[in-house]
Amino acid sequence: MSTEFLTEHEKITREEMIQFLNEDLAREYQAIIAYTVYSQVIKGAPYTDIAEELEKHAREELEHALKLSRQINYFGGMPAVCPKKVKTYEDAKQMLQFDLENERETLVNYRQRIQQAEAMGEFALSEVLREIVVQEQEHLIDLADALGIDPPEIA
Repeated sequence: MSTEFLTEHEKITREEMIQFLNEDLAREYQAIIAYTVYSQVIKGAPYTDIAEELEKHAREELEHALKLSRQINYFGGMPAVCPKKVKTYEDAKQMLQFDLENERETLVNYRQRIQQAEAMGEFALSEVLREIVVQEQEHLIDLADALGIDPPEIA
């Protein structure tokens, strides 16, 4: 891949990558907390199966956090310790909608991060992120199914 075709936005420093990965890590922490809490408080017969799926998502998000932490360390940074804000709701549908929007935002950010990693020549990082994207997209589809809607497009 020739670097003259890359935009200035795609060309970032290692320090900037650490910052971006730490933002991604904060979103993963947010997802771990949200999925953990929501899986335990979601009520009603229609949500029995999705509650179990949310528990599975929480475990997968923890794996993502561990992978990101390892990459941040590789780049010479210290992994973040604070999650993004988690919203709580009484209504199960609102919880699922919040999770759906978070997954959509996460996918947008990871797609950008993959491009940035490749622009830096950090192909191992882009592969790690691709593995995470596969699971995040599955989460998005699961949540859309639970809400009875089509998965949102990822811009």
